[in-house]
Amino acid sequence: MVHLWRQSRFIAAFAAIYVVWGSTYLAVALGLKSLPPLLLMGVRTAVAGVILFGFVQLRRPGLVSASTWGWASLSGVLLFAGCHGVLAYAQQHVPTGLAAVMLATIPFWIVVINFLRPADSRPGAMSLIGLLPGLVGVAFIAWQGGAANGGAIDPVIVLLLLASAFSWATGSVVSQRQGSATPAIDFAAMQLLSGGVVLLLLSLWTGDWEAVTIDDISAVSWAALAYLVVAGSLIAFTAYIWLLDHAPAPLVATYTFVNPVIAVALGWLFLGEELSWPFLVGFALVVGAVVVVWRVDRTAAPKRSPERQPAARLHQDSERLPTASRS
Repeated sequence: MVHLWRQSRFIAAFAAIYVVWGSTYLAVALGLKSLPPLLLMGVRTAVAGVILFGFVQLRRPGLVSASTWGWASLSGVLLFAGCHGVLAYAQQHVPTGLAAVMLATIPFWIVVINFLRPADSRPGAMSLIGLLPGLVGVAFIAWQGGAANGGAIDPVIVLLLLASAFSWATGSVVSQRQGSATPAIDFAAMQLLSGGVVLLLLSLWTGDWEAVTIDDISAVSWAALAYLVVAGSLIAFTAYIWLLDHAPAPLVATYTFVNPVIAVALGWLFLGEELSWPFLVGFALVVGAVVVVWRVDRTAAPKRSPERQPAARLHQDSERLPTASRS
């Protein structure tokens, strides 16, 4: 029964990052119709952070150490300002599917970053090999995405998208290595708050706040913003942080191969973006890569050493200081 419950949690968490995050590219495109990019992402992230942090304080009131806040802030800025903010800006110039394709390079950045870790914790060569069919698959989808755009894509936008992928990969590695001693939902709340504050400050600095008024925001953009806050941030991001603590990072990052499939399909259905045979070829390769990496990491992932578990629990107990009163 316990095994079934644990398995169902994994399935639900992967469904969130696979399907929900795949649909957020469409939501961002709809939100951008009447909201500037940094303001859209800043409100999305900050509101989700306030809601989640309030929920955490209701469940476990108390203070968190400065060290934990520091790591959460660092990873939150990398994940949301460095990735989501840049991604939203780029989505003004490229189709949703192509943006998702460029973010599919995240697993490779994670593997490269993890190769800098000690030898006993480096990813195996089979993990990298298993990702290669997915790279070929997203190349097919990128080909179709470029055709839908009607011409060559600005190299600067491509570089920005690659930089946003690298930023997300770096933030994910920081989250995995530093967040395991803190409950996933607590760490996610701090990351959302930190990233949201930085995005709002950046949007103020760039003049996004002056470029739009409440009356200018359409009902579609309001609905897209609500979806991004609840589904994209509160549900999917919390699931993502939980998975980083319970599954190998390259396996978790396979969502970046599924997201383009969903993004391209939704872009075709709702935004009129073209859909052709390269998408079907890419879909087959994407699914194959997910299956290969899943099987490789299930059999080859190193287990957490017994001596690390008590240390993590002790660290978790010491990180949260009790408040003056607790009912």
